[in-house]
Amino acid sequence: MTSRYPAIAADITTLFAARNTHAVEVAVLQPADPFLDMAGEDLRRRIFLTESENGQTLCLRPEFTIPVCLDHIASQAGTPRRYSYLGEVFRQRREGGNEFFQAGIEDLGDRDTAEADARSVADAHALLSLVLPGQSLAVTLGDQGIFEAVLAALGLPRGWRMRLARAFGSALMLEAALADLANPPRNSQLSGDVAALVLDGDLDGLSRHIADGMEKAGLSASAGRAPSDIARRLIEKAELRSVRLSNEAFAALKGFLAIDVPLDGAAQALDSFAAGAGLSLGSALEKFAARAKAIEAHGLPSGEIRYDAAFGRPLDYYTGIVFEIAAANGERPLAGGGRYDRLLTLLGAKTAIPGVGFSVWLDRIEALRGAAS
Repeated sequence: MTSRYPAIAADITTLFAARNTHAVEVAVLQPADPFLDMAGEDLRRRIFLTESENGQTLCLRPEFTIPVCLDHIASQAGTPRRYSYLGEVFRQRREGGNEFFQAGIEDLGDRDTAEADARSVADAHALLSLVLPGQSLAVTLGDQGIFEAVLAALGLPRGWRMRLARAFGSALMLEAALADLANPPRNSQLSGDVAALVLDGDLDGLSRHIADGMEKAGLSASAGRAPSDIARRLIEKAELRSVRLSNEAFAALKGFLAIDVPLDGAAQALDSFAAGAGLSLGSALEKFAARAKAIEAHGLPSGEIRYDAAFGRPLDYYTGIVFEIAAANGERPLAGGGRYDRLLTLLGAKTAIPGVGFSVWLDRIEALRGAAS
């Protein structure tokens, strides 16, 4: 490891201890599959892959959330439990080195999700306030759960809800998905037989047709994606292309994504939006309001926190709140995090374990400290 150990590390670990966390160290070499399956396209294309002697695909640790969760499952530790970490991660970046330090807290198993979410934002804010004294901070919140509730209330089919949910966190992907939703492309690239099977939604017939074609071409059905997987994806794409929102529903979706207000007015803004659009957001709105009240109870400066309905973070495992904290007028986030209630089950936990956490970029913090000195 070549990175210089951060001078602020001791202050951070002292803060973590005061906040009742268990310091944890996880291996630098990690199984790659969890990151390839769950971490999101932006991270997947930046990780460093290698292979073990027995052929297992491994990667250098690109972040801490998945490794900490895997270690928690392996240890069979009880919950609730709060883990803290400080160490190097390895991934390609557009700017800065490919080895850099991150620190953070993963809060697992607390069933009071509003309080756990608020505590995560407060922990991240306290860390940055400690190491950047006097620095004004800007907190941006989004909510994957509210976004998915709006999509469901608009009557979008599951395929479209999944595509838009995956795009949440990437402005370019979301813009492209909305453009396709407004003007669905045609299936002109499909041949006659395939197009007919796709149009009929005949999964078995299309699978057999693809398998026959692969056999004639000398391709093994066991190499790469199975014919049934290819067929299912073609039918899903066709279903996506067949959906077009009404002008009213599309305007409602665009109106929702335009909401960007101080947190203390966000619940009212969402309530007004839902009433105006004739949508019921149900428990998602209740959870949002409870979380906003919990954040307020932690005493964070209300003027520094905004809710942006279009804001997400480019990791596939988030399910609820997502947030970033930057220096006021700063372009790059100093901290980022969110809720990931499905992640531990996907990683192999036998029972559902709610989770929320954050990480901070220590090199960005040190750059700010250097500029201020």
